[in-house]
Amino acid sequence: MNSTEGERPEHHEDEDGGEEKDKEEPQPGEEAGSPAPAQQPEPENVTNVSESPAESLFYWLKDRCHGRGLCVDPARDNYRMMTGLYSSIHPADSVNLSTRTHGAVFNLEYSPDGSVLTVACEQTEVLLFDPVSSKHIKTLSEAHEDCVNNIRFLDNRMFATCSDDTTIALWDLRKLNTKVCTLHGHTSWVKNIEFDTNTRLLVTSGFDGNVIIWDTNRCTEDGCPHKKFFHTRFLMRMRLTPDCSKMLISTSSGYLLILHDLDLTKSLEVGSYPILRARRTASTSDVTTSPTPADSRPSSSPCHHIDLGPLFEKHNSRASQREGNSPRNSLEVLTPEVPGERDRGNCITSLQLHPKGWATLLRCSSNTDDQEWTCVYEFQEGAPVRPISPRCSLRLTHYIEEANVGRGYIKELCFSPDGRMIASPHGYGIRLLGFDSQCSELVDCMPKEAGTLQEIRSLYSHKDVVLTTKFSPTHCQIASGCLSGRVSLYQPKF
Repeated sequence: MNSTEGERPEHHEDEDGGEEKDKEEPQPGEEAGSPAPAQQPEPENVTNVSESPAESLFYWLKDRCHGRGLCVDPARDNYRMMTGLYSSIHPADSVNLSTRTHGAVFNLEYSPDGSVLTVACEQTEVLLFDPVSSKHIKTLSEAHEDCVNNIRFLDNRMFATCSDDTTIALWDLRKLNTKVCTLHGHTSWVKNIEFDTNTRLLVTSGFDGNVIIWDTNRCTEDGCPHKKFFHTRFLMRMRLTPDCSKMLISTSSGYLLILHDLDLTKSLEVGSYPILRARRTASTSDVTTSPTPADSRPSSSPCHHIDLGPLFEKHNSRASQREGNSPRNSLEVLTPEVPGERDRGNCITSLQLHPKGWATLLRCSSNTDDQEWTCVYEFQEGAPVRPISPRCSLRLTHYIEEANVGRGYIKELCFSPDGRMIASPHGYGIRLLGFDSQCSELVDCMPKEAGTLQEIRSLYSHKDVVLTTKFSPTHCQIASGCLSGRVSLYQPKF
């Protein structure tokens, strides 16, 4: 550990072999020439040394809830040191994947221990590399019958891939000559894979609008038991929060769906879940009047009103009674505010979640494809301010406009392992973004109004549009992949 907080002071022997005594703190009235006491490290996040014990306890409990402190999160200081290294990062290694024609790189995924980097390619291939030595491990030349879209590790040896051939494949790093099994259930392109480590349930989504649950605990050579969990039109991406308490679904029509108090063991058919309608603003008019078409998309609102029609009216009584405890799998429908898009629709093309579940990260493009934005939304937990006024679970905190390069292609961005930085595809390279110039944590620099993400560094080594990027979970390293099939590894050069 880098921090010395909580360690016992060392005793040093003097020249006569005796043990040197700890120096006492000088009392008022002592001579100015008396030895100064050894300076002790200040505890983190202490803003007032004269705080009462109750205030100190409050700040300690707050930090503990945020996952801070050496006893709660010993790796936090290590991540802080790694974050400081990103400002000196360079394209030290560039892995050129040109052994054969494999097309664009659509997705990058590290194993949880950081020992393997997998690459999802446009033309049926999955490539495996050692990210430390940059050496090629293996090529799965016919992993699927169509382009590979997404890769997800279940543990350090098992991973899943999905494809436009409508299937999902399970693989074992110890036996890559053949698939563990192939999963059939989707009727269109499969674009996204998530995994619940507690229940070992695999969750997939595709352009058929279906979210399907697969029970990997009962997996055989013929596949896994599965069931349709959810369906919506225009589905783009689906994510689970780190604690699997929420499911977020983005759509090409600009809506963001949130399933609260998630229970993956239940199947949800249309009309079988309570609806929580997103409120517009916390004003008196929201309680007494209904919005008119002219004010249904207010520019000051982080989430816009949505008319759900008869489906909402059917469940309005149950949703309005929600004052603290949500029913399981309650659905909230939002239209997140996007800067510059208040008068036009937008498509949510990329969806990521903060590693501690504090926020969601969206990449949005206008319907005319002439603007792209990266936006961060904080989760607003708890009951609505007024029980009769439905809550809005997201608040826009940070944003930045992106380079409008490579129209029509989805650009996948990501958080760093500690959540302090964002890697975002930007033209022929990537940008490292922070919530402030010091790469502070989100909870330490939460603005009262939405502010601009700060550019920490720009890294360019590609000759084509970058489509995806990923931080290593264990090393100070970032990988990026582009439209022409090249993968670059960025890491500090000493």
